[in-house]
Amino acid sequence: MTHAPSAIDPAAPLLRAWAHARQRGGALANAALDVIFPPACLVCRMAVAAHGALCPACWRGIGFIEKPYCERLGTPFPYDLGVPGLQSPEAIANPPVYHRARAVARFEDGPVRDLIHRLKYGDRMELAKPLGRWMARAGAELLAEADLLVPVPLHRRRLAWRRFNQANALAQVVAQLSGKKADPFALVRVKPTRPQVGLSRTQRAENMQGAFAVPEAATAAVLGRKVVLIDDVLTSGATLNAAARVLLRAGAAHVDVLVFARVVGAA
Repeated sequence: MTHAPSAIDPAAPLLRAWAHARQRGGALANAALDVIFPPACLVCRMAVAAHGALCPACWRGIGFIEKPYCERLGTPFPYDLGVPGLQSPEAIANPPVYHRARAVARFEDGPVRDLIHRLKYGDRMELAKPLGRWMARAGAELLAEADLLVPVPLHRRRLAWRRFNQANALAQVVAQLSGKKADPFALVRVKPTRPQVGLSRTQRAENMQGAFAVPEAATAAVLGRKVVLIDDVLTSGATLNAAARVLLRAGAAHVDVLVFARVVGAA
């Protein structure tokens, strides 16, 4: 679930230092920091009323996914048919391995793509907090039933290159807000898969075969648990299907998916 990276945000070091200082400072210190670093839109950096917010223009540019949507895939319906629990034709024809998926917004919309790329490639780790906060709201029904949150892992080579796993950063925020445990070691990526960009749906599924495993030491943590897989973007579902399949084989009772953004059109 990768897309072409954008350049590292030149403001990233300052923003990272600001976020760290706010976490450690008291009310007076934070007030002083707000004078030095006034609140700015997460996307365009226009002045806003509070930190971690969007300006009105960027807010309007986000395609938030709200009901009515497919109970299984979480994809929005164009209008409300008044039938609870309705599934889309895609969910019926090609049901996913996981039970349900929920997302905050459509990935196709500009501000959403920018936020994901800045977190993932732009060294903007402080974005995990507001994005994770939105995810906790969008996935409230899944989190209420969950026993364990599992971030989709990176292969060790990619993790060494990127230095952090954005899915784990989001999972830690969602865990803190929901009161659920997040375990970044319950699932490992054992195969260095090639990027999914440009692959067909079938090729994506083949690319992810054998990519994940539940370590023997983690089987007890997974066995019988209701798991919510956490990732940044859901495209074709190949990565999350592969991860869910491995967790279910390891004895998980149930696997749902929570992401910040999902591709709603063809992938």
